[in-house]
Amino acid sequence: MTKSDTRFKVFIAGASGAIGRPLIKQLKRDGHTVFGMTRSIERSSELEKLGATPIIADALDETSVKRAIESCEPDIVIEMLTSLPKEYTPEAMKEASALNTKLKLIGGAYLQKAAEKAGVKRYILQSTAFWYAPGSTLATEEAPLALDPSFPISEEVKIYETQEKRVLQSTKLKGVSLRFGFFYGPGTWYAKDGSIARQVLSNSYPIVGDGSGIWNFIHVEDAAIGISKALNAKPGIYNLTDGAPQPQSIWLPAYAKWLGAPPPLHRTEEEELKIGGPTSIFYATKLRAASNQKAKDELDFHPRKLEWTMS
Repeated sequence: MTKSDTRFKVFIAGASGAIGRPLIKQLKRDGHTVFGMTRSIERSSELEKLGATPIIADALDETSVKRAIESCEPDIVIEMLTSLPKEYTPEAMKEASALNTKLKLIGGAYLQKAAEKAGVKRYILQSTAFWYAPGSTLATEEAPLALDPSFPISEEVKIYETQEKRVLQSTKLKGVSLRFGFFYGPGTWYAKDGSIARQVLSNSYPIVGDGSGIWNFIHVEDAAIGISKALNAKPGIYNLTDGAPQPQSIWLPAYAKWLGAPPPLHRTEEEELKIGGPTSIFYATKLRAASNQKAKDELDFHPRKLEWTMS
């Protein structure tokens, strides 16, 4: 049962990101009181305009995080700490990796510790639904993650595994891990003015190999709805993805057409290894999509159809 008339005080860490903005709007529509943590004074005014009470704090400063939680005494904490580049390139992702890892492992641990000490009863974590171990069927929440050292993403997956264990194994709060597909919509790389869109428009985002990797997406507004529904969910893991996963060889040409871009070029795996590296090949040819059936059944979650497949 996920619907409730209960109104909560909700603390969002990572409130100024692409999901944070629609999440604040959704939580306010549902009648909750929202506190948004940011380390940027400039972004705090934006959070206030959206209806959240901004709290300026440094996620990597334990004392700062503790004071932030104590200042508002929330019922629920949502951990969405990330540091990702505005422009997606393999080089930019590599440069952002160190800080992103610190935020997830160190900042997240500080946040949860402060939440537990303050008596917070529910803790929601942003996780990923597109890093399951390769397989021939849609991955349920019980499927293994891609932790095999032979996978080029295994070190990144370990970060998410560590986060989930920290949250779900806590004896002091009810932990929920929401595993999302690739975000699209306003403020994302896949928006019409986003970084990936510009690469597709310039014909520099190719189909690699046979393009058989199966992708899940999720609109940021649907992600916000899913998080709001999880405020009353049973503890555990939920895949929040669109309901129609597609291989790269299908979704990428449809996305290019939607953008008004030329059909994407094809690149061999050998060529891509020199340009994008093994991770890019894994995404294009090995990615496994997730099933969102549990979220449909238990959260009454019904995401919209992927925008570029609707025409």
